[in-house]
Amino acid sequence: MRAVSKALCAIASAAALVAGPVAASASAAAGSPQTRAGDAPAGFNYGTDSWPVTGAGSAPYHEPVTGGSYGGYIGMAGNWARMEGCDTGNFLAWSTANSAQANVNYTKYHIGIGTGVYWYMGGPGVDPHWNGTAAEASKWGAVQAARALSAMKSRTVTYPVVWADIEIPGIEPAPDNGWNTVYSSPCGERAVGGFISVSVDRAEFNGFASYITTHSKYKVGVYSAASIWTSIFGTGTASQIPNTYEWTYLPETSNLSAAPVGWCLRGTSTCAQFFGGQSRSSKYALMWQWSGGGGVTNGHGDFDQIDIARLK
Repeated sequence: MRAVSKALCAIASAAALVAGPVAASASAAAGSPQTRAGDAPAGFNYGTDSWPVTGAGSAPYHEPVTGGSYGGYIGMAGNWARMEGCDTGNFLAWSTANSAQANVNYTKYHIGIGTGVYWYMGGPGVDPHWNGTAAEASKWGAVQAARALSAMKSRTVTYPVVWADIEIPGIEPAPDNGWNTVYSSPCGERAVGGFISVSVDRAEFNGFASYITTHSKYKVGVYSAASIWTSIFGTGTASQIPNTYEWTYLPETSNLSAAPVGWCLRGTSTCAQFFGGQSRSSKYALMWQWSGGGGVTNGHGDFDQIDIARLK
């Protein structure tokens, strides 16, 4: 999840907690579009991710603001900067309330996916043991995967995909999260090198994915966007992930009345854009964070479209 928006969401979440759940829900209702009967077509559900989004009502819970069934919550299992003990960028975007609501809908009412998780990845350039090799990058990916699985033990995770959050957040301690730049140390905030090969970046992702699939029952997916993905992995072989689940965050809108129908915003020709050689017709295209991400705020939080049917 893009970290600039996460910092803003943290402030908004704190304000909502001070106001209290009744006030927060009333505020959401006041700025809401007309409640809809639900997501469409069959096999899709709306959901939220990361910081708390209020206004889901009582069980069975509904999607805040847009209406319809609350189909799932995806939260941050961990963060490379937090793992390394950095003073900056060490946020943990998690909502205990939204996770519980999603899990009640999933287990009791058979709605949606329940709770999923993502790991906010640090690239090879913030590896404390950086030496420029693909072998070390793979180890660094595996270290983060191990920490993700460990963190998941304290959560009730029902969704079978663990997401690798690969992005360029634009914040300290590493504005590109170490995917394109080498830093003096993980928390050092000083660039000492300006190039990391796509093969080294890919070796890290492969190390993360391999560890997850060989040490757990979970599958692996990637949260990213086409422009970010190519800026890190290029457009050649290293960028291709034809058999990896995807969660995209582009395009996005602040207009919650345009909640998607399938993979396109309601009443528009604006549709989800996937990456790494995949399109929205791919069986591995699973989720779209269509509002609330970095740079395009909506006043409530992060909203997602989830293809439930493709993973059944």
